[in-house]
Amino acid sequence: MKTNSRHAADVMTTAIAPAIWGSTYFVTTSFLPQGYPLTSAMLRALPAGLLLLLIVRKLPAGSWWGRAFILGALNFSFFWAMLFVSAYRLPGGVAATVGAVQPLIVIALSRLFLGKPIRFMAVAAGLIGMAGVALLVLTPKAALDPVGVAAGLAGAVSMAFGTVLTRHWQPPVSSLTFTSWQLTAGGILLVPAAFFLEPALPMPTLANILGIAWLGLVGAAFTYILWFRGLSRIEPSAAASLGFLSPLVATLLGWLALGQSLTPTQISGFAMVLFSVWLSQRSLMPKASVPMPTRPGASPAPASRQA
Repeated sequence: MKTNSRHAADVMTTAIAPAIWGSTYFVTTSFLPQGYPLTSAMLRALPAGLLLLLIVRKLPAGSWWGRAFILGALNFSFFWAMLFVSAYRLPGGVAATVGAVQPLIVIALSRLFLGKPIRFMAVAAGLIGMAGVALLVLTPKAALDPVGVAAGLAGAVSMAFGTVLTRHWQPPVSSLTFTSWQLTAGGILLVPAAFFLEPALPMPTLANILGIAWLGLVGAAFTYILWFRGLSRIEPSAAASLGFLSPLVATLLGWLALGQSLTPTQISGFAMVLFSVWLSQRSLMPKASVPMPTRPGASPAPASRQA
């Protein structure tokens, strides 16, 4: 029972991250200047990473320099660049549906890199979640921009690799320090791309500054501390399935902040997403160890070995 309670607490704490990420599309389209995906991604990652680095005051050592930049590229540089491209070029529903393939990719990569078995219930949960996201956010008039779709798929693959390798490479430091390394590395990699591939950013407005502050301090620094902590404690596939909460929160934000209506189809998708997350967590929950019964007359097990 103690194992399951601890696992449930880790899952709920980790779920805070994708729930907050559900605000990304709303903030990007409502507060940031349009047409600067690389610059927006760099401004989201680098200041937050440097701030955390000033707090922890610890740099990578040895092979962790290379790993920090690889993970920074997968989890932040490339992923966020593709995320912003898809957000600018696709309706939110299409972008969310394309990105919803990520849990299935994580299941396959976990088998390849971590030797984890592929569980039928986890795959079924991923398919149900994708269908639920489609019902939740797609509209009949949703347009499919090829570049936006390709960017969304590339971002999903990048984040999936980053999720699995983050678990594969367990760092000898805290989640706070690990987050600072990756955010800083990811932001540094984005600087030349933003400088050479995009025009200069216009003078930011107060709305732009507030949007970047939210995405960087809350949507990056805070959430990824929770995310990387979760990846060190729960299965990557279990963590990835929590990503379905992002489009769910995005839809709720549209309903609450923008006055959008919820149709019966969307409510059905809402229920399917919640069921998918529950099914995935149930299928991947660690088995609680059951103590062996003591035979009559036998001495009890030492206290250090009793769970």
